[in-house]
Amino acid sequence: MRQAISTPAAPPAIGPYSQAVRAGSFVFVSGQIPLDPGTGQMTGGDIRAQTHQVMRNLGEVLKAAGASLDHVVRTTIYLADMADFAAVNDVYGGYFSTPAPARATVQVARLPRDARVEIDAVAHIG
Repeated sequence: MRQAISTPAAPPAIGPYSQAVRAGSFVFVSGQIPLDPGTGQMTGGDIRAQTHQVMRNLGEVLKAAGASLDHVVRTTIYLADMADFAAVNDVYGGYFSTPAPARATVQVARLPRDARVEIDAVAHIG
């Protein structure tokens, strides 16, 4: 059984998808970009500020699903420029305890709304 997860504390979906879907004990969080949920605008500043916003958005969607970042088992980071890897990695690492989730990081040609970073996640609620 699939259950859509939605919260006004994170940016609304900008297409035909859910912010997250819970399936059994797993929560699949759609990719989050650095949109401010209050304004709907892209977070300004450098890649660090954008990554913090993405992580806050992920956290809010997980919270709406009854989970937290501590439940995340897998993420994918999408970067517009791999030169941002070290800065994103530094911010990202501050949001997770040990053991950190499994992860892939890829550079892409372009992200929605010309974001510089997008992150999706899979969480397990035991």
